[in-house]
Amino acid sequence: MMSTIDKYTNIWTWPWIRQHPVRTLGIGIHIFLRTLFGIFWLAAGINKINKGWLTTDILHEIFLDRLTEMPPDSFAVFYLQSFAIPLVEPVAWVVTIGELYAAIGLLLGTTTRWAAWMSLFILLNLAIGGYYDASLIPFFILNIIFLLWPSGRWLGFDRYLAQRYPDSRWFR
Repeated sequence: MMSTIDKYTNIWTWPWIRQHPVRTLGIGIHIFLRTLFGIFWLAAGINKINKGWLTTDILHEIFLDRLTEMPPDSFAVFYLQSFAIPLVEPVAWVVTIGELYAAIGLLLGTTTRWAAWMSLFILLNLAIGGYYDASLIPFFILNIIFLLWPSGRWLGFDRYLAQRYPDSRWFR
């Protein structure tokens, strides 16, 4: 019987592709979207570094501006006043480093599902903080797809790391 790890090693062979053309197309689309999402997070993380999120109080100013745009009795205002503003420095670090980690994980297929969890965590906090709109829905859907399917094993370092560390949760 073929092990879980072994079933991903033949995925890019011509016989497998010929036998599974629709699945191959789906995997290709999935990896393309994973790459685009990784580029998105990389650009977001680099942008935050360039704007000084880790060294200035710019995020504090962003939060204060956001407070003036929302109804005072909203949960987002409560969240910003009770959590995000008092912890603005750690929040800036977690968001920036989290975006860079999500980018690297998704782009390289390394700890892909953990990178998707980090991405989902950041998106949830954005939504809770009052930045939710319908444009976030595709991002949530993509994260769920990245969590469900082992794309790092299809194309990425997760395949090799899972072979080396078969009991590790990081490379599933």
